[in-house]
Amino acid sequence: MNRSTSSDLIRRAKLSIPGGVNSPVRAFKGVGGDPVFFNRGSGPYLYDVDDNKYVDYVGSWGPMILGHGHQPTVDAVVAQAQRALGFGAPTEGEITLAEVIIERVPSIEKVRMVNSGTEATMSAIRLARGFTGRDKILKFTGCYHGHSDSLLVKAGSGVLTLGIPNSPGVPEAVAADTLNAPFNDFDAVQAIFAQYPEQIACIIVEPIAGNMGCIPPVEGFLEGLQDITRQDGALLIFDEVMTGFRVHKGSAQGLYNIQPDLTTLGKIVGGGLPVGAFGGRADVMSHIAPEGPVYQAGTLSGNPLAVSAGLSTLNHLDDALYARVAEATDALVAGLKDLATKHKVQMATNHVCGMFGLFFDVEQVLNFDHVSNSNVDKFNRFFHAMLDNGVYLAPSAFEAGFVSGTHTGEAIEATLSAADRAFAAL
Repeated sequence: MNRSTSSDLIRRAKLSIPGGVNSPVRAFKGVGGDPVFFNRGSGPYLYDVDDNKYVDYVGSWGPMILGHGHQPTVDAVVAQAQRALGFGAPTEGEITLAEVIIERVPSIEKVRMVNSGTEATMSAIRLARGFTGRDKILKFTGCYHGHSDSLLVKAGSGVLTLGIPNSPGVPEAVAADTLNAPFNDFDAVQAIFAQYPEQIACIIVEPIAGNMGCIPPVEGFLEGLQDITRQDGALLIFDEVMTGFRVHKGSAQGLYNIQPDLTTLGKIVGGGLPVGAFGGRADVMSHIAPEGPVYQAGTLSGNPLAVSAGLSTLNHLDDALYARVAEATDALVAGLKDLATKHKVQMATNHVCGMFGLFFDVEQVLNFDHVSNSNVDKFNRFFHAMLDNGVYLAPSAFEAGFVSGTHTGEAIEATLSAADRAFAAL
């Protein structure tokens, strides 16, 4: 497969953009080779600048649950663009989007729009600290919650891909208030709360870890987090930037029937345009300025283009759509497992509705240590074999894959045909 134009573009990009990319995981540093430059998408397919066609399992890192080029969403954005690109002032669409989010996520009583998932998690933690009057936060090793200082301690996603466990530029004093526990290990959480009673402002967790592959919670883990925060007076923050409206119409908390105190959202609520949001209990959210003393602001928050795309996307997410996504994901993962067995390749898989993860040379993956023990080199070779056969996976062994409602039998069959050749090449 010829990708010479992409190779030319990355060389040009490196002259003006650090590493040639505007987000590190795009650089292909984790898998080797040159990144692919894309110029259009349709349904489950992407087309690169050399006009190669790929079945896409990145989906703009999650938001394209309706597939690329979903016409009603495109039409909504075009209609808004013809009226105005932005105001930096209130619009009715912001209210409508807030009302839709509140209707679908029972734990959210009020919501504030921001411009990115990083902004959402950073703001939610500031609010939790302001509300509780405490400084310490608890996160989980391998979970990624954006690149704000206090959250880049033992983080996942691109930090793992690039082998940077703790980023330079994060002051030790900031990192000292960030406590870490293994994901899915409630005993470790209990021990930390026993060590720091009434000192922890919040737990922040991806209810389904998606930044070290896809790792669902073990039975009782999320329930335990809910109970211990309520007993201690800390807040529970679900980072649903990735899982929000991706795995269930009520997000992961709806799937697992948990009500966190605060929730962060992104991706799908902007329909693929840059967006973030955080919301939760009314008494907590009332501490945000201008209603309360905890300051948070954003000049372009609630941008009408993103609001239009988000509203259109949410309005097209129904039970039938989630059923199609789940069926396609089940078929994909089952087919990949069968092919791995056929070619005598050891591969563990996890999946929840439209999210999945592939891990080589391990039997199961429940936490960061299991991910760390997987064979990254084998994943990288599998990634390139799939890419050369027209399937675009996330360019990192530490990222989840995403399936859309447009991944029909044809796209799944093409993927499994490519995987048959890729496994054989291993």
